[in-house]
Amino acid sequence: MQIKESSEIYDVIIVGSGAGGGMATKQLADAGLNVAVVEAGPFFDPADPKTMNQLKWNYESPRRGANTTRAFGEFDAAYGGWEIEGEPYTHEPGTEFHWFRSHMLGGRTNHWGRISLRFGPKDFKGKTRDGHGDDWPIGYEDVKPYYDKVDKLIGVFGTNEGLENDPDGFFLPPPKPRLHEIFYINGAKKAGIPTIPGRLSMLTKRINTERGVCFYCGQCSRSCSVYADFSSGSCLIFPAQKNGGRIKLYVNCVVREVTTNEEGKATGVSYISKDDRKEYKLRGKVVVLAASACSSARILLNSKSKQHPNGLGNSSDLVGKYLHDSTGASRAAFVPALMNRKVSYNEDGVGSNHVYSPWWGDNSKLDFPRGYHIEVGGGMKMPGYGFSFNPNEFNKFFGLKVGGYGDSLRDDVKKYYGSVLGVAGRGESIARKENYCEIDPTTVDQFGIPVLKFNYKWSDLELKQAKHMQDTFEEIFHNIGAEPLGDKPGKDRDYGLEAPGRIIHEVGTTRMGNDPKTSVTNKFNQLHDVDNVFIVDAGPFTSQADKNCTWTILALSWRASDYIIEQLKQQNI
Repeated sequence: MQIKESSEIYDVIIVGSGAGGGMATKQLADAGLNVAVVEAGPFFDPADPKTMNQLKWNYESPRRGANTTRAFGEFDAAYGGWEIEGEPYTHEPGTEFHWFRSHMLGGRTNHWGRISLRFGPKDFKGKTRDGHGDDWPIGYEDVKPYYDKVDKLIGVFGTNEGLENDPDGFFLPPPKPRLHEIFYINGAKKAGIPTIPGRLSMLTKRINTERGVCFYCGQCSRSCSVYADFSSGSCLIFPAQKNGGRIKLYVNCVVREVTTNEEGKATGVSYISKDDRKEYKLRGKVVVLAASACSSARILLNSKSKQHPNGLGNSSDLVGKYLHDSTGASRAAFVPALMNRKVSYNEDGVGSNHVYSPWWGDNSKLDFPRGYHIEVGGGMKMPGYGFSFNPNEFNKFFGLKVGGYGDSLRDDVKKYYGSVLGVAGRGESIARKENYCEIDPTTVDQFGIPVLKFNYKWSDLELKQAKHMQDTFEEIFHNIGAEPLGDKPGKDRDYGLEAPGRIIHEVGTTRMGNDPKTSVTNKFNQLHDVDNVFIVDAGPFTSQADKNCTWTILALSWRASDYIIEQLKQQNI
């Protein structure tokens, strides 16, 4: 088959347009480099009214906004999901991993919760702390200048609290706690659990003329039509284009592999266009992979050549190894004191937590390492399909006759609207070599590209952490006089621990380290084996933390971009 090759040679080719790819696009284009961005999905701009994203009522859809068309609901700005027709993935028998992919300009940053937490000093030195996993080759002091820059460029609300492992930053004013969050604060305080204002990348104050300010519609999962929250397209790629950046977008283009020359250096990428199903090649001096931890690993493993028979950058045989996702467990409770609430005021707020609890535990007194934070949900959001509570739960556990039709249904909705409190733990798992993704030798996707096969199991340490979450949730519920909905999950249900991949925080497949034999990238996200290939998604994470990973992806991508600019100037790559 004849493959059409571009005549232009780009300074940098960036694969993926999410957090890492968007940041690299902005920094490299602003520096004057000629940049090609290759994205597997379509162009997306949340300000375009045709996207049917924000400020739409559920009744405006024949499906009432339900999740029959998209994983998180029809109105959610996520073009993809855990399962995509024609793009499968497989599993080693007896193992489980759910791989979420968002194929659209901006990637997952269009529909994430915008919880924007820095990793702390302890998070970079896990092995030193407790003997598990490995330390990063860098520390908080190396990343702090870039966290500061990200705060100022994108905007994040919160407060400086002086917590050692939850570092302070440059914060915009946070919104006030809502009523259900005040109940949570009181219950957590009685349990000795700290609660502080949330840290979310949503603008509560104007920082430039290109972006609007949050007006508390609470529909952030749809991506923001006034650019008040952080999405890669609206906050990084579009501004870089407006600033005169030389950026060429290749959308609906699925990268097959990184191409190399006789010396083993990268020469560009090969991709299949979804529009005509033909294969094309782009040429570039530097290739930056930002397709997501697993997708970038897949591209490297499929990039085999005489010089790289085991896959590009895989002389250590560690590409795809040490895959790990955040732990997650949740619980909901009915709060009788929140019944019969007045609904004559707007309590929507932002589309995520106004408050949260950072990790507070002393692991020397616990039976598991690391920790988790607690996120809080509830309030009087726009009622979803099912009215935000399950009548069967109320009927079963409280003997209440809830539901029906007509006036009785309307009365019950008003009575119980806003009376359910939800809590969710998000914690750190330990990176293990035996948790990995690899190429399935027998299966290809609809484009003829070999797919990934996953091998992943939680260990007893993650199960013990989930048990601690459930015990903590019950204590908080008791302290506020709430009645838990459903039975408390026990050991037979893995204490409610979500399956691997369901939290969508997967990291570690191209781990960072100083030794090429035990890592894939160096401390600047550069492949040990090929000096003109960089990984700027979460693949290089040596370990996860009890924090969401987006802010660290952004900071490390900016840091790697500065390094690329410096190395190009010195003609080292």
